[in-house]
Amino acid sequence: MKSRIISILICLLSLVVPSRAADFVTYEGTFGPGKGKHIVFLTGDEEYRSEEGLPQMAKILAIRHGFKCTVLFSINPTDGTINPDMKHSLSNPAALDTADVIFMLNRFREWPDATMKHFVDAYLAGKPIIALRTSTHAFSYGRNSSSPYARYSWDSADWKGGFGKQVLGETWISHHGHHKVEATRGVVEASSKEDVILRGVGEIFGNSDVYGATPPPDAKIIVRGQVLKGMKEGDAAVEGKKNDPMQPVVWTRLYKNEAGKTNKILTTTMGAATDLENEGLRRLLVNGVYWAAGLEVSAKADVSLIGEYKPTMYGFGSSKKGVKPDDHALVQTKP
Repeated sequence: MKSRIISILICLLSLVVPSRAADFVTYEGTFGPGKGKHIVFLTGDEEYRSEEGLPQMAKILAIRHGFKCTVLFSINPTDGTINPDMKHSLSNPAALDTADVIFMLNRFREWPDATMKHFVDAYLAGKPIIALRTSTHAFSYGRNSSSPYARYSWDSADWKGGFGKQVLGETWISHHGHHKVEATRGVVEASSKEDVILRGVGEIFGNSDVYGATPPPDAKIIVRGQVLKGMKEGDAAVEGKKNDPMQPVVWTRLYKNEAGKTNKILTTTMGAATDLENEGLRRLLVNGVYWAAGLEVSAKADVSLIGEYKPTMYGFGSSKKGVKPDDHALVQTKP
């Protein structure tokens, strides 16, 4: 009996067994509804600190929910540190081959064709995609690019609006709220209030601004973004046309791709690392992963933070220097 109790305690103290590598990190979730499902997180943006926010979401989904979570980064090849300005880099893209869900926050990437092929193959296989913030303009290829994937560019004329517009439902349009001045309050779309993705969500707030967005008719708008007068959660809404109508900030769609497979899509123009301090937004995203993976969404998913989470304020040139993927690994964590 005593040995059994000791074994249980060891399990509780080691819910996630991290697998370390030079250029990515994997959290091997062992308990929870997500066991047996693999989520691959794609970081890589110069502004909104996906390299900080997505590892936290991966830890929550692994430790609290049992998913295997692999986080990929943009890597400086000279020293192995995470550098989101390296737009041609994505570590270990082969992880996408076994993904059950893709969870991305990327901006203006131009990955090598061999890397991009893993992403495109996963997309064409019909894998679900959770896309945050600048993922609407995840890819950017030069006008004279000879890459077979140039059509995925955010400004593609061949495939209008590229991957963002065609698949996620929008490309880069504009800052609708005043950047770094007017924050966002999420307002549930009345027709979607019973959607499973909103179960237990509560208040939604982010200090990033509302983007301009016009999702296609087949998209289901879940949340709209109310532009606030300031950067605090309790600030009043801006008066006038800026909030009439409010822009969509969360939507879903079922997209039949060119290979004939259907991708479940959840797009949100929120998702800066600082936005993820908000419990409501974290729960919406965790619910979205359950929905995408075909799992039952609980009444109120546990989205409590893992360890200390004090994300850097978004902005160009604000990424932390000298951080390596191993610095995100967990050795031992209590549930």
